[in-house]
Amino acid sequence: MTDKNMPAAEAGSEIVERELASYELAFHVLPTVAEGEVAAVFQGLKDIITNNGGTLTVEEAPARFDLAYDIVKYLEGRNRKFTSAYFGWVRFEIDPTKIDEITESVAGTKELLRHLLTRLTKLEAENPFYFHAALEDDKKVENIEVNEETAAVVKDDSNKDSDDETSSEDKA
Repeated sequence: MTDKNMPAAEAGSEIVERELASYELAFHVLPTVAEGEVAAVFQGLKDIITNNGGTLTVEEAPARFDLAYDIVKYLEGRNRKFTSAYFGWVRFEIDPTKIDEITESVAGTKELLRHLLTRLTKLEAENPFYFHAALEDDKKVENIEVNEETAAVVKDDSNKDSDDETSSEDKA
């Protein structure tokens, strides 16, 4: 068939449907950024994603926490050491060909201490991990009520351990 005889759907340029991929952008905002301005930095990162055709799926707003180790970054003409930062993340779907543009824009964001852009598997995309909620769960202290019966069981167990040690010393 010639182009003149082809149905309209088949004629002309081919339309290639690309499957969207899921990504996560995790980042540390510098602790020198005022707490009130952190939300604006976060919104700027989300705008970079949406302006490049991405669709935001789930996010965790940045919150300040102590880093596991010091991070050194060259700022304002000297190396500076940071012991805390605002950590947050955002997940999104986008055409994989647009990732380079997002990476370049995020790398130019001067308020970031560091960032990591990761492609997610389907399982990872379906099960986000909420970092700040997990930290809060670790801080919770659970009080256990001890009644006389429970205290007696604990006391008996500790006596058995000391009896076992005594009997093994007697055998030696």
